[in-house]
Amino acid sequence: MAAKSFDLIVIGSGPGGYVAAIRGAQLGLSVAIVERENLGGICLNWGCIPTKALLRSSEVFHLMHRAAEFGLKADNIGYELDEVVKRSRKVAGQLSGGIGHLMKKNKITVVMGTAKLAGKGKVTVKTDKGTEELTAKNIVLATGARARNLPGLEADGKRVWMYRDALKPPHMPKKLLVIGSGAIGIEFASFYNTLGAETTVVEVMDRILPVEDEEISKFAKKQFEKQGMTILQKAVVKQLDRSDAKVTAHIETGGKVQKQDFDTVISAVGIVGNVEDLGLEELGVAIDRTHVVTDEYCRTGVDGLYAIGDVAGAPWLAHKASHEGVMVAEMIAGQDVHPIKPESIAGCTYCYPQVASVGYTEAKAKELGYDVKIGRFPFIGNGKAIALGEPEGMIKTVFDAKTGELLGAHMIGAEVTELIQGYVVGRQLETTEEDLMNTVFPHPTLSEMMHESVLAAYGRVIHI
Repeated sequence: MAAKSFDLIVIGSGPGGYVAAIRGAQLGLSVAIVERENLGGICLNWGCIPTKALLRSSEVFHLMHRAAEFGLKADNIGYELDEVVKRSRKVAGQLSGGIGHLMKKNKITVVMGTAKLAGKGKVTVKTDKGTEELTAKNIVLATGARARNLPGLEADGKRVWMYRDALKPPHMPKKLLVIGSGAIGIEFASFYNTLGAETTVVEVMDRILPVEDEEISKFAKKQFEKQGMTILQKAVVKQLDRSDAKVTAHIETGGKVQKQDFDTVISAVGIVGNVEDLGLEELGVAIDRTHVVTDEYCRTGVDGLYAIGDVAGAPWLAHKASHEGVMVAEMIAGQDVHPIKPESIAGCTYCYPQVASVGYTEAKAKELGYDVKIGRFPFIGNGKAIALGEPEGMIKTVFDAKTGELLGAHMIGAEVTELIQGYVVGRQLETTEEDLMNTVFPHPTLSEMMHESVLAAYGRVIHI
């Protein structure tokens, strides 16, 4: 069978791949996309989207318990875990189907199967019907990443889970151990804890949410403990003894190992890039700790071969992948593009309370030699937060004392994953403290706290 020829082949249809394919098609390129599992990749099917659907259910459940605070009555509050999961899967299915529609609309050829690079500009795809050969001058690797399995802590889908198991749980955990307190670990801890699981989180670093600003990590720990979670920092799970009914975890803290029994363990200890069996080594593509090495324009060093998203390394965020997909497609189509600055990409964690940040932490800014001005504003000083019944939270801003440049912003509290974008736009427009101070924020909104945090950095705060 003769090889089918395209201008661009994209391997992987997650938020990096499918966006690259659409942008390429918009610019007049003939595009094929190869997917071995589900259109939309991990994000839509097993990551960002279904977890948000689960967390929304637990948030509503939490609010139902607080009904009396709002002058409301709710009796016999409960949940059906199967129905919660069913809704989550339905949301994921709806969006995955939507990607299929977008592929048709943009006349993108979808090839379902497992891809391998068969040489420069050549891709072979193992499909249900045999092997297809595709050729293109430009190939974009968007193969993503998967959960890291540590020796001895491997998931079995019964008592020890990865994120996929946690999204379709075989049972409701009563006593839960979560290993790792990054975004994935802490979101699942938040979800199951809210539904009543007795939850312990183990973090090897000296604080939970270790990529966040230290003050935010401390605030989060306090909130989670208030909700009944046990947080163990500077702790390591050395081994798991498994039986049908329970898992005994050997947890080392402060040089001592203690044994604890749990009925469920969720492992969330990072991710591994999907670089195997793609033919990368044969082409001379550099791989560093399971991630494809690229330059700031996502080029691999092999002519016409690009890598975007999680397979190309941190930050492991869907929106970073999508932006890289657009950049690469535009570059291939001959347009001028700007490389993406990792420090201008916001991170969002949808636990309760939510956490969001962009730019440098206070510690990082100081480490880079900046003289900083810091502003903080608590949710308790904001009318809308109090009206919502969400007075727990804070916003912190970091400025360059010399130039007034906004170096970073860090938030914890209700809806901060939506608020952060204001600071992201500010950084993109190279705003200064003066621009932000002179901006009129609508009242009553949570966004007013963003204004007050800036004012606080310069000794002009009004409401505290």
